[in-house]
Amino acid sequence: MSHIKMSRSLHIMCHIPVFCWITATVLEDLLKTREGGELPKTLTEMYAEFLGFQMDRTKDKYGPEQSSNYIKSLAKLAFKQLLKGNMIFYEEDLKESGINVRGASVCSGVFTEIFKQEQGRKTKDKMFSFVHLSVQEFLAAVHMMLCYTNGKMKRLGEFLKDCKHTESILKKTKQLFVYPSTLSSLHDVLSRIMFKSLQSPSGHLDLFVRFLHGLCLESNQRILGGLLGHTENSPETIQRIIYNLKQIDSDEISPDRSINIFHCLMEMNNHSVHQQIQEFLKSENRSERLSLIQCSALAYMLQMSEEVLDELDLNEYNTSEEGRWRLIPALSGCGLTETHCEVVASALRSNPSHLTHLDLSHNNLQDSVEVLCAGLESPHCRLETLRLSLCSLSEITCDSLVSALKSNPSHLTQLDLSNNNLLDSGVKHLCGFLESRHCRLETLRLSGCLLSEEACVSLASALSSNPSHLRELDLSYNHPGDSGVELLSAGVKDPHWRLDTLRVEPGGVQWLRPGLSKYFCQLTIDTNTVNRELQLSDNNRKVTRVKEDQSYPDHPDRFDQCSQLLCSSGLTGRCYWEVKWRGRVHISVSYRGIRRKGNSKDCWFGFNDHSWSLFCSDDGYSVKHNNMVTLISSSVSHRVSVYVDCPAGSLSFYRVSSDKLIHLHTFNTTFTEPLYPGFGFMFCSPGSSVSLFDVS
Repeated sequence: MSHIKMSRSLHIMCHIPVFCWITATVLEDLLKTREGGELPKTLTEMYAEFLGFQMDRTKDKYGPEQSSNYIKSLAKLAFKQLLKGNMIFYEEDLKESGINVRGASVCSGVFTEIFKQEQGRKTKDKMFSFVHLSVQEFLAAVHMMLCYTNGKMKRLGEFLKDCKHTESILKKTKQLFVYPSTLSSLHDVLSRIMFKSLQSPSGHLDLFVRFLHGLCLESNQRILGGLLGHTENSPETIQRIIYNLKQIDSDEISPDRSINIFHCLMEMNNHSVHQQIQEFLKSENRSERLSLIQCSALAYMLQMSEEVLDELDLNEYNTSEEGRWRLIPALSGCGLTETHCEVVASALRSNPSHLTHLDLSHNNLQDSVEVLCAGLESPHCRLETLRLSLCSLSEITCDSLVSALKSNPSHLTQLDLSNNNLLDSGVKHLCGFLESRHCRLETLRLSGCLLSEEACVSLASALSSNPSHLRELDLSYNHPGDSGVELLSAGVKDPHWRLDTLRVEPGGVQWLRPGLSKYFCQLTIDTNTVNRELQLSDNNRKVTRVKEDQSYPDHPDRFDQCSQLLCSSGLTGRCYWEVKWRGRVHISVSYRGIRRKGNSKDCWFGFNDHSWSLFCSDDGYSVKHNNMVTLISSSVSHRVSVYVDCPAGSLSFYRVSSDKLIHLHTFNTTFTEPLYPGFGFMFCSPGSSVSLFDVS
């Protein structure tokens, strides 16, 4: 463990059980055979040692040539399917890569340890997978390197033919970097692949690219015992690859992709960026300007460090505004806190301040907004749009917010405080700003804020005294009562008011329940959609994946091969529901038209553009839409909730811990059809279950 903790790239992977198994396998072998010798420090070294160990086992039984051929066939399969986004393969996929399915199934070593046949399916098609996506990504990198060393450049050209580099990235990248027009050298190939990976919003090629850079080193090639043959790995070539990586620096590249560049350097045993940051932190002189990649690396290093940093003053750092924003993740592991609000306040106070739109929605800010107010009251503040929806704000927050906004001429034209427990007293405070001569507000959203007729009276009074600006007022999902609606509707007709849009529907006493539970909807499973490998119980409120087929009648709506189901009612407004889960499950929403027959991507939740899915397992969470995966850093609880605002195009997932909602992810899109909740189950997950949880 002391060795693992010395390497951040290894330590961060230890939340994955399969990686712990790989590490234990490698270290157990190496500690026996290399007493006092070097142990793997990078991911590439670890996976190369693991593959080398499995190859040695196969060589003893089947000979070196057959062992090498098995690996090459697996690597080809891994590469081709990674590009397609597939983690499950069929017999025809194996044959296409030169793998004899029957021979593979009886072969010990590689096939039984890192490649497996999926069990529990009742279809004729055999299905296979690697034990973990990271194993597939490593073997895909092995295949790419084999293509290069064997002179099969045509295959590389086909892979990179759609690599249309972004001109804006290149223009903002250091001038000495040259985008390769040919694939004549190893550093040309790697530059092309790196730019291809930078275009991925989900980062699905990140680990593949890291492994590829690591495999450039002769030391890692040696571990694989000549599998890769001879590569162009002269010191000059390695330095050119490292040089090219360091030249990529642009605000068009996301922080996650920048961090992956940092990881690629580490895989090549180049610690220059790491050392620069270490020296920078130790130095009392902070005048040296930090590049964007250095800011991303600094944020990553601070997050991974077990040492407590007493103070992080972003004003000390000589970098761009984008650079400072990249440092913000270092301040907290998940969600925004009071410290983050201090950073934002600093940006609002800066002279000049360029921040005009600020959306902090879906963060448990509570009264930390008071810290933000220090920036709002600055004469340099030029904020025009402020969104604080679903931030656990109170009536006290409104008082602080109003005080800040009234302190100087405000540029704010849009304010969204929806889905906070403001109450009538909070809106009374807010009306103090509406009455102020500094107010320039045109849009005010107070939807779902536990408001009654009393709040409407306060709003009507404030708008009567200063009617010249507000054009849109959203009071939906409150309880204004008939008299409150009449009072504000009269203002719409008043020629002195500029209010032309008033939303009060839906309204009623049922919306005076705190939190998102006010939107709770009782889901009903559509039994005609349930796959036969799913068993219903508890009055059809619990679904369990089982090995035995259930005797459901044939129906055109039934999922015949995918272990999924849909609920019966389509959602069009705001809805909230909770589920308890166990095992490996997908909690999803989908359009009604999702395919039910077959096993293509159009059938699986999250693999297409008409479904959105949260995948839950004891390893962690991820979300998926249109076959794009985003990993979520969060501890796991076996109760999660979903909130959807269909008209606003917002879909949010939360984990529930001690009845508190911890935000996991929000999709912002435009829903063109009603949404149907659904649940899906992984292939090898008998016993996995989902239960509808009643919060009414």
